[in-house]
Amino acid sequence: MTLQTIADKVGVSRMTVSNAFSRPDQLSPTLRDKILAVADELGYVGPDPAARALAKGTTGAVGVLLTESLRDAFTDEIATAFLGAIAEELTPTGLGLTLLTATTSGDLIPARDVAMDGALVYSCDPESTAVDWLLRRKIPVVFVDQVPADGIPAVNVDDRTGARAAAQHLVDLGHRHLGIVTSGVRGDHGRIADEESMIDGYVANQRIAGWLDALRPAGIEPTIVRLPHGRPENGYDGGRMLLAPPVPDPSQDGATPPTGPRPTAVLCFSDALASGVVQAAQDLGLRVPEDVSVVGFDDSPLAARLRPPLTTVRQDVLAKGHAAAAALTRAIASFRTDTPADPAHLRLPATLVVRASTAPPPA
Repeated sequence: MTLQTIADKVGVSRMTVSNAFSRPDQLSPTLRDKILAVADELGYVGPDPAARALAKGTTGAVGVLLTESLRDAFTDEIATAFLGAIAEELTPTGLGLTLLTATTSGDLIPARDVAMDGALVYSCDPESTAVDWLLRRKIPVVFVDQVPADGIPAVNVDDRTGARAAAQHLVDLGHRHLGIVTSGVRGDHGRIADEESMIDGYVANQRIAGWLDALRPAGIEPTIVRLPHGRPENGYDGGRMLLAPPVPDPSQDGATPPTGPRPTAVLCFSDALASGVVQAAQDLGLRVPEDVSVVGFDDSPLAARLRPPLTTVRQDVLAKGHAAAAALTRAIASFRTDTPADPAHLRLPATLVVRASTAPPPA
């Protein structure tokens, strides 16, 4: 079945039939309806998408590059909300969404081999080769939750200000012994003696810097626990590392290893990690917030569902997704018309939301 078959049946040219599918504004509604009705009768579904893309020199798809596996992305409420906002923004443009992982599979490198008109780089490992592949392809790219780079549009959240507000909230409540639970792809995990030794992405670095902006002027050196990225259930392990009593070491005749005071408050990289910390505290017989306060980040739906409801820092993830997709569609339009793109760097606010998981420290 071809365009010519339908043209012969209707009694019009092949180009007229093509316009009915690709340029409907060129035909009267009556004629287009007639052509589509004949196509439906003959079982013709439309021009081959691959052939149409080849003729136009476009793919009709944009990529979203993720560091973690796609499975992990779909278990994260913040990531799924972000992807949903991108899809919603792209709907009027006709562009589809292709999810890419930064990992390779055999000879396939998604960032290098998958056809796309442009890409969003979302919260990726700063040393990922996948980001380099996208830039080498010279397709339109927008950074999201990445270190801003000259000449590349970027969308970020003011993570440092939000983290500073969260830490200052605990300082103002009177807490002086604090713990931090964060995550990272590479580098050391467990208790971290020096935050400078951590290898982290832009968002983690900004949040750690924000927490320390408020804690160090108050003379507070927090205990930092760093967990593997992409495993929110590890928040439980992080909570136990900070809050459980030290275990005697049999090799030292049962001596208890030295440790500082148990934190009376814990700052967490995400609401998902904070949920695990709350569960760990409760399993250890500690009350939240009477014995230990817990603060998350993101203000995901999980934060309001927790018991007690979680104090957290809100980022507008839907606005971030819409802004990122809009920046990419503008960059693609500029690329197609060979006009200068707007490399604007947008920074969205992050605000503290105080709920019932924080209170003054126990006497």
